[in-house]
Amino acid sequence: MGQSPPVVLGRVNSPCDSFTFLSSSAFISGEGFRDQIAVEIVDYTAELPDECLAFVFQFLGPGDRNRCSLVCKRWFRVDGWSRHRLSLNAQSEIVSSLPSLFTRFDSVTKLALRCSRKSISLTDDSLLTISIRCRNLTRLKLRGCREITDEGMSTFAKNSKKLRKLSCGSCMFGAKALNAVLDHCANLEELSIKRLRGIHDGAEPIGPGAAASSLKMICLKELVNGQSFAPLVVGSKNLKTLKIIHCLGDWDSVLQLIGNRNQNYKENLNCDINYGSSDSNSNPLMEIHLERLQVSDIGLSAISKCTKIENLHILKTPECSNYGLVCVAENCKLLRKLHIDGWRTNRIGDEGLIAVAKHCSNLQELVLIGVNATHVSLSAIACNCSKLERLALCGSGTIGDTEIACIAAKCMALKKLCIKGCPISDIAIEALGSGCPNLVKIKVRKCRGVSSDAGEWLREQRGSMLINMDACDTDCGFEASVSDIGVHETGVEVGQVTAVGASTSSNGEFQLH
Repeated sequence: MGQSPPVVLGRVNSPCDSFTFLSSSAFISGEGFRDQIAVEIVDYTAELPDECLAFVFQFLGPGDRNRCSLVCKRWFRVDGWSRHRLSLNAQSEIVSSLPSLFTRFDSVTKLALRCSRKSISLTDDSLLTISIRCRNLTRLKLRGCREITDEGMSTFAKNSKKLRKLSCGSCMFGAKALNAVLDHCANLEELSIKRLRGIHDGAEPIGPGAAASSLKMICLKELVNGQSFAPLVVGSKNLKTLKIIHCLGDWDSVLQLIGNRNQNYKENLNCDINYGSSDSNSNPLMEIHLERLQVSDIGLSAISKCTKIENLHILKTPECSNYGLVCVAENCKLLRKLHIDGWRTNRIGDEGLIAVAKHCSNLQELVLIGVNATHVSLSAIACNCSKLERLALCGSGTIGDTEIACIAAKCMALKKLCIKGCPISDIAIEALGSGCPNLVKIKVRKCRGVSSDAGEWLREQRGSMLINMDACDTDCGFEASVSDIGVHETGVEVGQVTAVGASTSSNGEFQLH
């Protein structure tokens, strides 16, 4: 009835293990078909070792890899034992499939379990099954698994001694569960906690536990009583990265404990050197992120004792001022990346930035949001910070043509520049046309004084430069944010390859790109 015949796929015994199928490409309209022609297709993967096929699978995305597993039994088998990352929809309906799922994927080391708010998540029993099946698990991410309790996490921790990274968000367990993880997972290197409902006022102290010597990164986000993590933060002697974001309460006291610990470490190290010994296992903090916190200059003065800091974010902390920034600049002379969101409080400005220019000659990346800097401080930074490669200036009413001309004339190493919501004009763009000889990327957004003609002129002058400009005639209620300026959250995908119907997400750090 005018329909195409089905494709016939047959196996042919030959040295090259080829396949033969009958083609229907020669179709004669309305009356039938011509003689069907047999075409040989060679399966070039037949002689390929399983290990090489698994290596190829590593370069595929989740969807492509799922489809490849359906090609034949061999690909299905190789995909199963070579898949190390898995991301699952952690609804209660998946419970019956867990045994068969982890029989097939028996080499999983990185697992993400996510459940939506409207669904019921898997329970403690399911987590126990996973801990028994995945004996080599090194990374676990939990999102919205509200049915998992302290007892379930405690049992999981006892069975998962190889765990190195744990990320929990929007779960209901609390301090007891985390203390169990810290006690039993002695190899834990990264701990990320977000909106954990069980961490509330009056919660028992957390840490440090057996993981005190292995932890290198701690991230606390949107917690009611994040101060309960103080023993863990202070007791983690190899901690290199600390991120505290949008957590309630006063954090000055916690930062003072951190600063005092670092100072004691420095004094002990000097003492050990005098006596011919040193503790090679102790590494001071190198990266601190403070965002939307109740932190004052007392806290900044405290972290200035962490003299090895290379990356510092001070974002939307309205009680911080020039005094605190000066303390940091005078003591943290190895600073390479500095992000400041002054939230337009005018408490951080030229005075603090001049101190940065004077003491932090290794600065490579500077992001200023809502900071009213002028040509005085920007000129000092341009002259003294000769390694500055990335600069973002956003939401400042004092950064105009003069300031941009200063940057264009003096920032010889600058490669990437972002200007957003600043009162500049075409004059500033003209200055950039001949300045900053190493500039490869520029973004100008929501700057009303800049015309589209200026952008076209700049493209003609700097043909190899990547230029991103808009018409700049809207949004009078501008509010700068980290994501607006290209400093966005990127991360390593926990579920590089996922099971059918699974989802993926990211978790990482802010980067200027």
